[in-house]
Amino acid sequence: MELPFLLRQAVDQALEGVALADLTRAAASLSERYRGETRDGRLHLSDDLAAKAYLATRLPATYAAIRAAMTELAERRPDFAPESLLDVGAGPGTVLWAASDCWPGLKSARLVEASGAIRKCGETLAEASSVTDIGWQSGDITKGVAGDNRPDLVSLAYVLSELLPQARAKLIDDLWSLTGDVLLLVEPGTPKGWERILAARSRLIAQGAHLLAPCPHRSPCPITSPDWCHFSRRVARSRLHRLAKQADVPWEDEKFIYLAASRQPSLPAEARILAPPRSSKGRIDLKLCAADGSLQERTVSKRDGALFKTARRRDWGEIL
Repeated sequence: MELPFLLRQAVDQALEGVALADLTRAAASLSERYRGETRDGRLHLSDDLAAKAYLATRLPATYAAIRAAMTELAERRPDFAPESLLDVGAGPGTVLWAASDCWPGLKSARLVEASGAIRKCGETLAEASSVTDIGWQSGDITKGVAGDNRPDLVSLAYVLSELLPQARAKLIDDLWSLTGDVLLLVEPGTPKGWERILAARSRLIAQGAHLLAPCPHRSPCPITSPDWCHFSRRVARSRLHRLAKQADVPWEDEKFIYLAASRQPSLPAEARILAPPRSSKGRIDLKLCAADGSLQERTVSKRDGALFKTARRRDWGEIL
C-alpha cells in the first residue's frame, strides 16, 4: 500500500530541505520511544524535527493500517457513509486522509492534537485534502474530550499506548458518548496493543455497542496468551523512507490491531481469518475466529467447491 498521491506530494514538500543525518537521528529516537512505549511526561512529537521524522518513517505505515481497518469496517457496514469525523490524537491527520479516501463523501472533520509541532505539519498537509471543513484543536485528552454534536465517525489511532490505564478507560467512555455511529480504535499489533483493544472491547460491549470488525461475535475473545490477535499490511517505502530508517528493502510490514464498534448492527460474518492462509495442492489451512466465539483450525479443499474458491481469494484479516 502507498500513500494517496496528493498526500505523498504534500509530505515530499514538507520534507524538502531537511538534512538526512538529522532526520535519521530523529527517526531512531522516535522509534525507540514508540517501541518502548515511553511515558515520561514528554510528547513523542515534541519538536519540528521529530514531527518531520514521523512524516518520513511512520506516516506511511500508520496510514496503511488505518486504511485497512476502514476497508473491513466498510465491508461490514456498506450503508455507512460518514459525513463528519472527530479524530482524537490526530497526529498529522492520518485518519482524515484515510477516511476521505475510503468515504469520499466526508465533509467535515475536527482533529484534536496536543503536539503543536505535528499539528502544524498536519495543517499544512490538510491544505491538499478534499475535505472542505477541517478544524484543528489543541487539547490534553487525558482531561476529557468535549463536544456538542455527535460525529458519524469518531477515531483514536495509535494513542492508547501513550496513556495510563485509568486514562484509557475514561477516554473510551468519553469517545463512545460522542459517537454518532461508529467508533474506530487502532493500536500497534503487539501483545500489549491487543490487551488495550481487549479492555476497550469489554467496556464498549458493556455499553451496548455492536462490534463491526474484526470480531465476528460479542463473546469473550477465544485467543489466549502467548498468542494474540493482530493483522498486517505491507507498506511501500520511498527512497527517503529507506534512507531515514537505514533500511535495505523497499517495503515493511506494519502489524496492527483495531476495533470498530457501532450504534447500528452490521452484516453477519461467519468467521475472520486470523493468520496468513497456508496453501498446498488442493487445500487451504485457515486459522479462524468464528461467529460462535470459538477459535478454529479449518482445512478447506477442492471438494468444498464454492467455499474453496472463496477461500483462495481471501487473505489474513478478511472475512470468510
